[in-house]
Amino acid sequence: MARKSDRRSFISKGAAVVAAGAVSGGVSAAQTPAAGKKVWWHGGKAPEKTPLFSPAVSYGNLLFLSGIGAHFEGDIKAHTKKVLDDIKTQLEACGSSMDKVLKAQVYLADLKDYADMNSVFQGAFGSEPPVRTTVSVAGVPGKSLVEIDVVAYI
Repeated sequence: MARKSDRRSFISKGAAVVAAGAVSGGVSAAQTPAAGKKVWWHGGKAPEKTPLFSPAVSYGNLLFLSGIGAHFEGDIKAHTKKVLDDIKTQLEACGSSMDKVLKAQVYLADLKDYADMNSVFQGAFGSEPPVRTTVSVAGVPGKSLVEIDVVAYI
């Protein structure tokens, strides 16, 4: 176990390295996008009443999209395609894209749909897909057979 003095020494050396990087042109806080929460509303205008959740929020250069489902009659392939199309549209409206997605979380109403969902999902995020978690849940809100949320960068 590290002693307190060792940790303090490491922290102070780390601060010196960060300061040196800032002076020498290395990556520093001053060069990263300004941190601050920004809510991306559909149509660019906040609703009159406080909503339950925001559709998209960025913080610095990270972008978080709320879960998107497909609320119409159809099979898992049609639902997955609609959800991925909606994600693409929303990412682009926020200044991002499918190839900038870092993590995708997939919620299936029924795990039996896993293979068919994958057949549509594969390739949707380019040649270097994001990390992904897929779970079957007790139910996805509405009629959707799948809901997907993502984290991307701008």
